Amino acid sequence: MNTDPVEYYRQRALEYEAIYQKPERQGDLHTAETSLQERLAGLDVLEIACGTGYWTEKIAQTARSICAGDINEAVLAIARSKTCLCPVDFRQEDFYQLPPHGEEPAFDALFGGFIWSHIPRQNLSDVLESLQKRIASGGRLVFIDNRFVENSSTPVHSRDEAGNTYQQRRLGDGTEHLVLKNFPTTDEIRSLLSTFGKTEILELTYFWLADCRLFSNKR
Repeated sequence: MNTDPVEYYRQRALEYEAIYQKPERQGDLHTAETSLQERLAGLDVLEIACGTGYWTEKIAQTARSICAGDINEAVLAIARSKTCLCPVDFRQEDFYQLPPHGEEPAFDALFGGFIWSHIPRQNLSDVLESLQKRIASGGRLVFIDNRFVENSSTPVHSRDEAGNTYQQRRLGDGTEHLVLKNFPTTDEIRSLLSTFGKTEILELTYFWLADCRLFSNKR
């Protein structure tokens, strides 16, 4: 069974967006799309782990510009084919190894779509600390991710000593993959983000959305 997330998403590239076709999730997806467009309107956005560009295309309808990165060229090839209404710079890069702070101009906002759940719990605080340094004071950290819903979410397969949970997933080619997928509580999300700014969390049935307004005198 494959346990490499980069290989998993490379193999999943062509079928990735099928997850957004689930009928019961359409209302939540519309609400999330509208909320993200309102929150990121007119901003220069740094998007991490952009995948196939599904959300890039959505937020590009209102953002001023987007710098969208992903470690996987297979998904970026699909993302580059999307029609975006603002300038988008797609880059192959690992958000764990972004250029040192100060080498790029600060962005107004950071957006992470469905990546929080794939970051090991024990690393989240350090990852957020690093990411917020690339956003201007008073800017925003915006994340959207899944809530666990019985009979809709893939069941949890296992849990490790740090409390990370894993799902066993099968792709269309029959290959099996063990994928890190955490489902944080609202309190856990708020506790981590409130270190950096005032945080608002929108809880939908299938998704959660967090919007952290960074302190104006942030580190």
